[in-house]
Amino acid sequence: MRVFDCHSHWATRKGYIFRTEAELAQQAKVWGTSPEYFSEEEMAAYFRKNNARVILDLAWTKFLPIPEMRQYHDYAFAFQKQNPDVVFGHWIILDPRKGMEALREFRRCIDEAPGFVGLAVSGQGVGIPASDTIWDPYYMLSIEAGLPVMMMTGLTGIGQGLPGGNGLILDHGHPRHIDAAAARFPELRILAARPAYPWQDEMIAVLLHKANVSYELHGWSPKHFAPSLKQEIRGRLQDRILFGCDFPVLRYEKVVRRWQEEGYGQDILEKVLFRNAEAYFNAAAAGA
Repeated sequence: MRVFDCHSHWATRKGYIFRTEAELAQQAKVWGTSPEYFSEEEMAAYFRKNNARVILDLAWTKFLPIPEMRQYHDYAFAFQKQNPDVVFGHWIILDPRKGMEALREFRRCIDEAPGFVGLAVSGQGVGIPASDTIWDPYYMLSIEAGLPVMMMTGLTGIGQGLPGGNGLILDHGHPRHIDAAAARFPELRILAARPAYPWQDEMIAVLLHKANVSYELHGWSPKHFAPSLKQEIRGRLQDRILFGCDFPVLRYEKVVRRWQEEGYGQDILEKVLFRNAEAYFNAAAAGA
């Protein structure tokens, strides 16, 4: 079965999500996997082996000076040009406190990316929740360009188990911030990202109330989803749940198998693993 992976990261040495020895050690503690670097060719081959089309997120570049960040964006776009069969696009994470320079870089990425590119709002990682009006110019640009925005929610593995959580404030990822942004911008298509533990029922309420919000579930094994989420996957939200893996900290072989072991019917599995995302991103027409 093919997969449309709505959120994963880079396994190359240049793009690897964790940069320091301390961060690499956290991968083993939080996700139970060991860091392993891939060459660009190996990473593309891994996606092909698993019949995956992927949207990648550099994530860690968000605090770089814009000229340095631009080099990594161009690195990502070059990789996609070489591997269009497996890389559908990219999520761009920016710090809106960088002002017009950051907004111009987002505009440049929209114009120059060889495929899909969208904004990812990491309220916890940047320290500014998705409801803050500082994001509004990015939301308006996304509406103008017809692009969805990914908004992270729930418990993040970044900083987990460290004193003070490495300074991250979990509440910046509360579903209330997605609800507020969705209400303020009804034209904006929002893709909530990660199981929203410990606010799973609140996230379900937002999904039921706001038609412009869908849900992507990277970073967790589906066996650990809350019972209420498992029920909604089989029921009311089966057409609005999208698959995410969180490669390389998690791998397709295990995550897809866990989805299959949960007892969902074949129709539900196909919707979650690729059909819903293909419809959401109009990927089928683009040759997915």
